[in-house]
Amino acid sequence: MRNWITLTEAARQLGVQAQTIYAYVSRGNIAVMPDPNDPRKSLYRAEDVAGLCRKKQVGRKREALAAGTIFGTEPCIYSGITTFSKGRAYYRGRDSIRLSDTATLEDVAAILWNARGPVSFEPGDLPLQGGEPGRQCAFTSLAALAACGHSTLGRTDSALHVEAGRLVALIAQAFGARRNTNAQPTHERLALGWGQDRAGAELIRRAMVLVADHETTSSAFAARITASTGASLPGCLLTGLATLSGPLHGDASGRVRAVFDDVGRLGAEHVVVHHLQSATPIPGFGHHLYPDGDARAAALLEVLDPPRELTSFINKVVELTGLRPNIDIALAALAAQLALPRDASFALFATARSVGLLAHCIEQLRVGKVIRPRGRYTGRALEDVSPALPAEGGEKALDPATLDKNRVFKVVER
Repeated sequence: MRNWITLTEAARQLGVQAQTIYAYVSRGNIAVMPDPNDPRKSLYRAEDVAGLCRKKQVGRKREALAAGTIFGTEPCIYSGITTFSKGRAYYRGRDSIRLSDTATLEDVAAILWNARGPVSFEPGDLPLQGGEPGRQCAFTSLAALAACGHSTLGRTDSALHVEAGRLVALIAQAFGARRNTNAQPTHERLALGWGQDRAGAELIRRAMVLVADHETTSSAFAARITASTGASLPGCLLTGLATLSGPLHGDASGRVRAVFDDVGRLGAEHVVVHHLQSATPIPGFGHHLYPDGDARAAALLEVLDPPRELTSFINKVVELTGLRPNIDIALAALAAQLALPRDASFALFATARSVGLLAHCIEQLRVGKVIRPRGRYTGRALEDVSPALPAEGGEKALDPATLDKNRVFKVVER
């Protein structure tokens, strides 16, 4: 699908008049850019038009867009962890934006895990693998634990909370967290490892609270599938973080960082003009769950003071496209302001989201059923297998129709 389409095409797809398209643009529902071949005309973002078409077909209100966009026509997963309302995420009924003003990641873990008491992230004797702090160390260390981890079946929530806390501590330590005392919260340990003062630690704390969970994302769904089989908590978390590491999910800030590098070398004006003239979407702006803007990004950006050229870039993109920055821009801006390690945006995201992924794993265990979707076959036609002739000696060959269907299904299921 092309990234940008003409006014005629947009109106045809939505089944509306041109005036309605203009109204969508004025409300920020459809991004617009000048036609590079004819400055008198405009082009409209095809993805935005397609999204409005889907919304129109299902006939839902905007506040129900989040669930419909995540699940589409697939079966939904019932969960008491996180939901959306009026453009905000709520952790078990608590406003995540308001929590980010004062809560620590440990506080949020106690909420998301439905713990009866305070939660602590103490690594215990879990060893680190993979050498220098960073992504390789985090994934290698978790994989080593997953290879010999204990099944989650038959264990109490309190026991799982203790192990989950150690896993979060391990991930933070793998990304460079250090500690002076055992009582230090995670954001202070990361700040210490990254050479930050109290002000930097406070920004890290806020960012981690804002991204601790985001309902049933692809990574949460993957982790829940693993948990439904009774796999170990390290295995469940490894599955979720592996999914999170994709550039279309938790590592989207990596694409933003690359654009920020261009801004630093070439200037904000040049980078914005280049993307608009080439009709290339600018990463980090717009979010299908937040048509009126990502509240997480707004809450973080309002307390940041990134380099002036990056601020100019963000403002110029908003002015020319109508799209607002999402959390990926905010995390990358935080990393740029504090001069954090190259992979720090993902490190913050992965450490904080580990809390949410583990919450989904523990909740899924109490469902007591394996998540096993069925495929709809779209391959080539099946071979026509004729019934076998009777074997010599008068014995008849087995007819597939007479086989025990339950036994056959069990074989297929495994």
